[in-house]
Amino acid sequence: MKSTSMKLKQGFFFALMSLPVMAVAQNNDNLVDNGGFESITKKAQKLGQIDLATGWKSPTGARADLFQSDAKVPAIGAPANAYGDEAPKEGENYAGFVAYSYGNKVPRSYVLAKLTTPLKKDVKYCVQFYVSLAEASKYSVNQVGMNIGKKEFGTDAKSAIIDQTQILHPSNKIFNAMYGWQLVCGTFTAEGGEKYITIGNFTSDENTKNERNKKNENFKGTQIVAAYYYVDDISVVMLGENDVCDCGVEEETNTVSSTIYQEVIVLNDKMTPKQKIEAQGLYYAFGKDRLTPQANAALDLIAAEMKANPAISITLNGHTDPEEDELAVKKPYYAEMDKKRAQTAKAYLTDKGIDPKRIITNAKGNTEPNPAGAIEMAAGEDEKEYLDLKKAKNRRVVIKVN
Repeated sequence: MKSTSMKLKQGFFFALMSLPVMAVAQNNDNLVDNGGFESITKKAQKLGQIDLATGWKSPTGARADLFQSDAKVPAIGAPANAYGDEAPKEGENYAGFVAYSYGNKVPRSYVLAKLTTPLKKDVKYCVQFYVSLAEASKYSVNQVGMNIGKKEFGTDAKSAIIDQTQILHPSNKIFNAMYGWQLVCGTFTAEGGEKYITIGNFTSDENTKNERNKKNENFKGTQIVAAYYYVDDISVVMLGENDVCDCGVEEETNTVSSTIYQEVIVLNDKMTPKQKIEAQGLYYAFGKDRLTPQANAALDLIAAEMKANPAISITLNGHTDPEEDELAVKKPYYAEMDKKRAQTAKAYLTDKGIDPKRIITNAKGNTEPNPAGAIEMAAGEDEKEYLDLKKAKNRRVVIKVN
């Protein structure tokens, strides 16, 4: 058997591992009813139906989107949908809006809700929400924030709203992370009577900084000339006299790669079915259990061998890299990624007609590093790329014939 290796680059993204601390009185409730878009009047059937989330709507003719984990229409699913793949920050649903587009080719959109009670004069409120840049976005921008006002925006025109932005990230950074959620947080002192919140970009294109993004190789949809953001977990909480809204400091010095390692396996007629099956390897992006085209091809071969050899049963051993397990402590979505990967591979094989009783799954975590990762760095090789690939080799499912 001859084996070579290659890696599929998707760029780098920042894993935001901050834990925002909000010290507030226990009797202070969130004034945003349905801040996670969990309550809906009925299931969405297409894009642009944010108004089906109880209490939410779009204030312009360009309608924002509602994404649901139980959607029957793939374009509006969660985590995977028309614009990318992102697990909800909390619950099962989230929303999405356009914050910017090159040459205004795609109109901006916004999400708007009425607070449960008007804000009180001179009282301070802790305000926060989370955003994630969708993989379909050709651009990423700053100026993503919240407007808090006494009057409700409303127009049928598909136009941008240029107004005050009361809540922005402290550094007004460009939100360019396509994986995980980034916090927008701040303290707002009310003038009194404010009762509407609107999320989006309220700044002119000229004063909005933008970056152009490379297309994510795992995203097979159509890229749009816009910055499209998912939004979730929105809250406005009144602060007591001794309460503090501490939005935390994001740690962006630790970059996490989304490189996918992949071996190219050369098979020959002298190999036994066991050898052919065990030669296959399934590799994953950071924090993902989605199968790549290469993994699908490997599983197709395994299914064919198992059909041709009914006595064969296999074990799928799921693995993670250490950084995934560290992040899982703070973000539950990343927990048990080893188990999820093995189960996803099993589900693919059962869909191909393999009896699930012939497939065992194990979760190995990061306890058994890939021996291929022990190869020493070559002379002249970039250390960052070397370490990046070494981690990617551990995000895998190993197949063993029982």
